[in-house]
Order: sequence, then structure tokens, then C-alpha cells
Amino acid sequence: MTVRIAPSVLSADFGRLADDIARCEAGGADWIHVDVMDGRFVPNLTFGAKVIETLRRLTTLPLDVHLMVVEPERYFETFAGAGASVLTIHQEVAPHLHRQLHRIRELGCRAGAAINPSTPVESLRDVAGDLDLLLVMSVNPGFGGQKFIEGSLGKIARARQLLTAVGSGAVLEVDGGVSRDTIRQCWRAGADTFVAGNAVFTAPDTAAEISELRSRCSEMA
Repeated sequence: MTVRIAPSVLSADFGRLADDIARCEAGGADWIHVDVMDGRFVPNLTFGAKVIETLRRLTTLPLDVHLMVVEPERYFETFAGAGASVLTIHQEVAPHLHRQLHRIRELGCRAGAAINPSTPVESLRDVAGDLDLLLVMSVNPGFGGQKFIEGSLGKIARARQLLTAVGSGAVLEVDGGVSRDTIRQCWRAGADTFVAGNAVFTAPDTAAEISELRSRCSEMA
């Protein structure tokens, strides 16, 4: 199973963004994760299309854009045009999720659905075959640096079972509290893609940290 490490720019130093992204790319990161928050769906306000445009100029890595916003469909065209590779929207604010996933694909991006800690995996059963990515939040979204919710491991396993049951090749991503201490358990539960913010950007050696995170996704670790 391919392992992807996706450093989250929520934890980057925006005064040295170009340097931070360059270190991630040189250090072996697979994706760059971009948390877009609107201050309504979550109690924080972060990035818009201009930051995505900037990141697109700084790296050739896929930009994994996580929309923690209400009415996410309002942003699809702008963010796709800004250079997003993946657009992930929350099941909790997408009453027309099937339609929205297909619209994201029409715009040339991979389409993902995210679920909060209190949202059951089963809520995605009817669209599981339409997903390019399923994101399990292992913290309550809105802030970086939170502690991993241990109950997320069972949810990751159920998400993997769901994707397998429908024959989906979708990425299974985990976001929240991913570190050296938690990544192996998430991998063993069935995740293959890991959003890591503080773990990567506070490490003294970015490349060594990414390598260490990746190496822990092994039965030999």
C-alpha cells in the first residue's frame, strides 16, 4: 500500500513559506495539505484562493485542499482555477454530496469527502464509489496541534472496510494529531495518507521527520 505524507501548511511559518514548502518537497513529502476554514463551519479563519495560487507557484506537488466551509460549492471553480489538485468537502455541510463530488471532478480535481469525529462512516456508503479520497478527521476540525482521538482508529478501519466493500480505490486519509506516536496505528487500521502539521514543521530536520513518519508505516517498525 502506497504511503503518502501530506504536510499541512496550517503549521508552516508564513513569513518563510517558500522555504518551508521547499524543505517539504526536498524532504520527500508527497502532497501539500491546505486547510481552508471560513469561521462558520469551524471556529477559525484561514486561507483563500490567493494562498493556493502562491503554493501552486512554489511547488509541483499535488495540493490537497480541505474545505472546512459551509456552502463549499461556492468555492469549487475559484480553487480549482487557483491550482488545487484535490478538493475535499465535509459530509456535514453537503446535502447534495453526490452532485458536488461530480462537479469537483468536472473541474479537473480529485473529489474527496471528509467526516468529523461524531459523523459515522456509514453516512458515506451511498457515495463511496464516487470518492477519490475519504478523509477521517481524528480531531475536531478548526485548529492545529490537537491531540489524536483514540476512537478514530476504529473509524479508520470501518472506512477501509467500506471502500473495500464497494471496490473503491479511493485514498484513505487521516488528519489530526498525526505523529510518530500515532501514525503506525492509523496505517495498520487501513489509512494510506497522513496529514501532518506540527510533526513536520516543528521538527529540526524536515526530511528526517518525513522519512521517520513514513518508516513507521511498516510491520517492521
